[in-house]
Amino acid sequence: MPFELPKLNYPIEGLEPYIDGKTVEIHYTKHHATYLANCNKALESHPQFFEKTMEWILSNLEQIPQDIRTIVKNNGGGYYNHNLYWENMAPAGTKEPSGKLLQNIETSFGSLANLKIEMEKTGLARLGSGYSWLSTDKDGKLVVHSTLNQDCPLSEGFKPLLVVDVWEHAYYLKYQNRRAEYLTNWWNIVNWQVVQERYS
Repeated sequence: MPFELPKLNYPIEGLEPYIDGKTVEIHYTKHHATYLANCNKALESHPQFFEKTMEWILSNLEQIPQDIRTIVKNNGGGYYNHNLYWENMAPAGTKEPSGKLLQNIETSFGSLANLKIEMEKTGLARLGSGYSWLSTDKDGKLVVHSTLNQDCPLSEGFKPLLVVDVWEHAYYLKYQNRRAEYLTNWWNIVNWQVVQERYS
């Protein structure tokens, strides 16, 4: 079966006032849906890959036939990255991390506040389009890093936990060129429960 667009866990306007409903509508029904459609279309010529998960596909791009590899990398990455982005947000957010995740955040960054600063700095430093991530590396260590365009951490050997989209279409209607303000406000709607589940 072709991959499908996951349903949002909140109404289109549910992330207001931090992300406006019109932005969510365009971002989800146009940008996200287009990445999905393009990826499915590319995979139609090699339908055996519909039996795999998108996580497997993006972690094993060298096994994707060369004639569709770049299309799948870009559009499959866009599909998967957006799945995580929508999932790791919630109206009014959720309580902050605890337990082992919080301990490792404090070990790696000094504090949760420092992690936030680091992710914002990384998001601001991304020239053009991309993402800022909290991931674990192959040794299980927490790292903050950035990817370009629709590149996915899975393709680089990382396990993604938390992501913020810094493409202009993610924030431009409300914030125009004020990416820093968007990144700071975004913490109000982070779904830490989902992040905790991914980490576990």
